[in-house]
Amino acid sequence: MYSISFCVPSTTPLYNRPSIFKMVPFTPSNKLQQSTSSPTRINMMGKCSKSLMAFPILLLRTLCFLLFSQPLLSQENNFVRQPAAQLIITPHHRSHSDPQQVHISLVGQEKMRVSWITEDKHAESVVEYGTKAGEYSAKATGVYTSYQYFFYNSGKIHNVVIGPLQPGSTYFYRCGGSGPEFSFKTPPPRCPIEFVIVGDLGQTEWTASTLKHIDSSDYDVFLLPGDLSYADSQQPLWDSFGRLVEPYASKRPWMVTEGNHEIEIFPIIYPQGFQAYNARWPMPFQQSGSTSNLYYSFEVAGTHVIMLGSYTDFDSQSLQYTWLQSDLANIDRVKTPWVIVLLHAPWYNTNEAHQGEGESMRQAMEELLYEARVDLVFAGHVHAYERFTRIYDNKADSCGPMYVTIGDGGNREGLALMFKNPSSPLSLYREPSFGHGRLRILNETHAHWSWHRNNDADAVVADGVWIESLSSSKACSKTPYQQYAANEEL
Repeated sequence: MYSISFCVPSTTPLYNRPSIFKMVPFTPSNKLQQSTSSPTRINMMGKCSKSLMAFPILLLRTLCFLLFSQPLLSQENNFVRQPAAQLIITPHHRSHSDPQQVHISLVGQEKMRVSWITEDKHAESVVEYGTKAGEYSAKATGVYTSYQYFFYNSGKIHNVVIGPLQPGSTYFYRCGGSGPEFSFKTPPPRCPIEFVIVGDLGQTEWTASTLKHIDSSDYDVFLLPGDLSYADSQQPLWDSFGRLVEPYASKRPWMVTEGNHEIEIFPIIYPQGFQAYNARWPMPFQQSGSTSNLYYSFEVAGTHVIMLGSYTDFDSQSLQYTWLQSDLANIDRVKTPWVIVLLHAPWYNTNEAHQGEGESMRQAMEELLYEARVDLVFAGHVHAYERFTRIYDNKADSCGPMYVTIGDGGNREGLALMFKNPSSPLSLYREPSFGHGRLRILNETHAHWSWHRNNDADAVVADGVWIESLSSSKACSKTPYQQYAANEEL
């Protein structure tokens, strides 16, 4: 059996151009062991137009030239940067009625959503599960959907919520009454908890390397700040991506938000966008009072996680802004002393790529995050790694969030190699390499962040820092309004 690797036209400027068309033996390693305010809406339409131009080109174009014939060197050290890797197409090797593209996501404190696709339109939306392999003591029935995008018709997309489940426990489950058995582990009830965070994942050989490195060490929840499949209107690539990540997304909850590559707008015919993303990757937005799958929040093990939408309305009159105000106001920092935010387009960025694309959202929402004492903000979009100090309004501020760009999962466009010089004093570490991050929250007051570079067969820990929660900081324990009131009383 073979998987196919080939060059795909990009919908954004290429930092590298992918390798030429190639057939790759389908080995276990390839198989991985087996919208907006006005400025943003204009930006969305521009990206969409490029996506539309790319749609017929994929069918005609089978050869690409290499932009870089030699490995690339970093600006700031002599570590070798490899060009963009070949695209991996992961085929379906089970029967029409068997589940494929299985992935799970958190729903509230005690439940899990199981999502999968079948080619058989008559397959049942049912999940059997239990705490012993091959023995299913519980059963849940869910819902299903499907969608059409031009001449593409999706399979039957199943979504079943199971539970209540015990924290820190392993469950075995089977989808649709047939096919293979899967298993997952629920997150712990309290700290410590470990999040894996990586954006702009794609489905290339670098993606395979990233996922292999992630899987080499245990974690509890996978967070992805946008740009999942890089399908860009090529709907079969959504199927390929689902099969590629299934060995990982079926055993740990994957919580995602959208990026620009999920938009897939076609004027008049598909004007709203996100059709494939919303159908395939439903998140628990209703549970947090959101009205859109593009932004939501959830709580797990003492952490309040907010997933924001960079490509839907975010100005002060928008539904997302109003929802965020309410969500932040209702956080109990005794119950969830840690608050982290994920979004796609970074608010702070010293890379030459995508300069200023998150600025209008920063101006609209940054004050809300600062007043709520959000601890960390993670973004993708820029295909490199960068860690900033705590910031508010373009200045170092010990009570502001720590900002991290982590858009280095393995996308087909390659790395964003060029950083501005001289470096900003706000930027503490930056490097254009593929990799992933880990946030280990040890207790109510301290966490450790580490970034793991993909260095051939090894994941090298290239950056790390200890973090104190702002809720435990006496200097930041009061909001700006509270501090102002206290000063007035004096």
